[in-house]
Amino acid sequence: MNILDQEHIRLTNRLKAELSVPRRIVVTTHQGPDGDGMGSSLAIYHFLKKQGHDVSVITPNDYPEFLHWMPSNAEVVNFMRQKPLAEALIEKAEYIFHMDYNHLRRSADMSHTLYQCKAIRILIDHHLVPELPSKYVFSKTDVSSTCELLFGIIKQWNAKLIDRVIATCLYTGIMTDTGSFCYRSVSPQTFSVAAELLKYGIDRSEIYDQVYDNYSENRMRLMGYCLNEKMEVFPQYAAALISLNLEEQKRYGFIVGDSEGFVNLPLSIKGIRFSALFLEKEDKVKMSFRSKGDFSVNDFAKKHYGGGGHLNAAGGDEKKPMNELIQQFRELLPLYEKELKAPPPAPPQREGETSALQMTKLAASWGQRVGKQAKMK
Repeated sequence: MNILDQEHIRLTNRLKAELSVPRRIVVTTHQGPDGDGMGSSLAIYHFLKKQGHDVSVITPNDYPEFLHWMPSNAEVVNFMRQKPLAEALIEKAEYIFHMDYNHLRRSADMSHTLYQCKAIRILIDHHLVPELPSKYVFSKTDVSSTCELLFGIIKQWNAKLIDRVIATCLYTGIMTDTGSFCYRSVSPQTFSVAAELLKYGIDRSEIYDQVYDNYSENRMRLMGYCLNEKMEVFPQYAAALISLNLEEQKRYGFIVGDSEGFVNLPLSIKGIRFSALFLEKEDKVKMSFRSKGDFSVNDFAKKHYGGGGHLNAAGGDEKKPMNELIQQFRELLPLYEKELKAPPPAPPQREGETSALQMTKLAASWGQRVGKQAKMK
């Protein structure tokens, strides 16, 4: 199983040599970090700590409570809440790891401090079009997650240092960024990596429970409200949207992470291929987009909402009023009717597989041969 290409192997060996003596290192991730952002950050944190480095993990802001169980979560510095400490750590850093994001703007208010920092940068990410200048760039868009890519880097660097803690962090990132191994980004390699991580004694059932069965009653009631009152379905465009304003969030005691996964809910409706979530914040509106098949929400988000991401998962932020953004979304749907209503492409046929049409032809041919043989007898 080769996760890394030759260039990434070369970069890993160079970085390993450069970090052969203890350094001051800061590990960062994107705003509102998810399981992959925190999983990759804490995995590299533990890996570097085991080599004697002085390491700190800094997040731009809060992240969901269902990730607070992760190993060394208590050591994570929150830039929004601990700004003086975070700025001091970044200023003193000799190396900065940028985990699971490809542009400084994705680090929100921390971006200015990171921009001014003179530390050597290492980018490890799986999103499209990396735009964060770094000395070491590990960018691979055909992997399921940053954690999958990081596993290949760590294994090449020093596989003997991988332990149960590191494996737990990596598995969490892979599991969450693949929708529990359901998304199109999952490949045979993804399952192979997960299988290897299981060998380190991780408790995959406990990880799943901590992430997905650890929500509050308020969150469950909010989800019911969204489905019953706030979901708009546009069957003529195979699309749907959910929106939540600040008053509605307050009504249900909303905390960071409560809307996690809501954007995927309409995709469970038969025939729906495109879903959007509009979430009002104090100073902006956060948008999330998901799709099935080959409809690119990355292109949609980039073109209309200044965002981006992956083919089937993307997002964006806007400072316009939410009702304007939602109306814009409704008016855009007719422009994409042909793409959204087109039948999903047939899955690529792999070597050794036989299509239904070929099977029909083979069966007919076989029947003809049998008939001829019967007549000859």
